[in-house]
Amino acid sequence: MTSAGSGLTLLQTCALSLLVFTGASQFALVGALAAGGGPFTAAAGAFFLGVRNAFYGLRLSQLLALPRAVRPFAAQWVIDETTAVSLAQPGRRGARIGFVVTGLSLYVLWNLTTLLGALGAEAIGDTDAWGLDAAGPAVFLALLAPMLRTGAERTVAGVAVLLGLGLLPVLPAGVPVLVAALAAPAVLWARGRKSASRSDTAEEDR
Repeated sequence: MTSAGSGLTLLQTCALSLLVFTGASQFALVGALAAGGGPFTAAAGAFFLGVRNAFYGLRLSQLLALPRAVRPFAAQWVIDETTAVSLAQPGRRGARIGFVVTGLSLYVLWNLTTLLGALGAEAIGDTDAWGLDAAGPAVFLALLAPMLRTGAERTVAGVAVLLGLGLLPVLPAGVPVLVAALAAPAVLWARGRKSASRSDTAEEDR
């Protein structure tokens, strides 16, 4: 329904779930399109959010040790849930079973519910009247909030919000999201400088 509220057709919505099997990236792309951003800007934001799956893949490639011919297909299922289930298993065989069962079940259910949601959006007609454009950001925040466990993570999130909201009136739609991604290296750099300063002060006190 969220993608339908952003102007995507039924076919486009289903293709998005089939090809981009990662919820955060999908919501980011749809949210940028809903805000009036261009397709390249929206895709760039979705790409950056999906980069973490590449790191998951590095770990899973060692754990699962799948045949080379299978790896391109298995890469489609490298997401948070399949990684968590695979890593929780005591052996390689259990990890492979967990990966396949979790990936297959989630992939089928995700695409089925995508189809049902898109059909429901067509049935209710004017999606703007239902406020579905706000569903994407709301779901994304709900997914993100539990992941902010440390002070550094919460600081990065806060700086990103300030950058995104502050630049929203002056930059084209979708671009503030990309600029907000600079919050992570900026905060890490500031924390590194602060730690170095404390170390220098401690040495001087000695």
